[in-house]
Amino acid sequence: MGVTTYTQEDACSVAPSRMFKALILDSHNLIPKIAPQSIKSIEFVHGDGGVGSIKQTNFPDAAPFKYVKHRIDALDTANFSSKYTVIEGDVLGDKLESITYEAKIEAGPGGGSVCKLTSYYHTKGDIEIKPEELKAGKDKATEMFKKVEEHLLAHPQLYA
Repeated sequence: MGVTTYTQEDACSVAPSRMFKALILDSHNLIPKIAPQSIKSIEFVHGDGGVGSIKQTNFPDAAPFKYVKHRIDALDTANFSSKYTVIEGDVLGDKLESITYEAKIEAGPGGGSVCKLTSYYHTKGDIEIKPEELKAGKDKATEMFKKVEEHLLAHPQLYA
């Protein structure tokens, strides 16, 4: 098994505490509401959101994938960081064993924040992940981050 690592940073004008609450702690409620064309639903299939919990994300019928399950491996609400692993779902295909994500939301300029996301793609055998496949994943993460930012800017009372 090989591991391909990819790191990205996205900045926004929303405070770290609000972004963390929206993107990490309450994503199961918020994301399907603001991006129903991308995410049909998110539900806990085990646990209540703490370490060891498992979430299932269900995609719309027209999406290329049906669902993905991820396990919460670490959650640090004081430092706005989390770690979770995709453990099941057709998004893994025949190339991946799992994908682990480490997210940290830090203070940015002007009261905003910077989201640092490191992705670890654990491949089956000696399969290599192509750069365009990594870019597609990065683009989807950035798009969701921006949707959350826009929603929070339009609704300043949320997660305040």
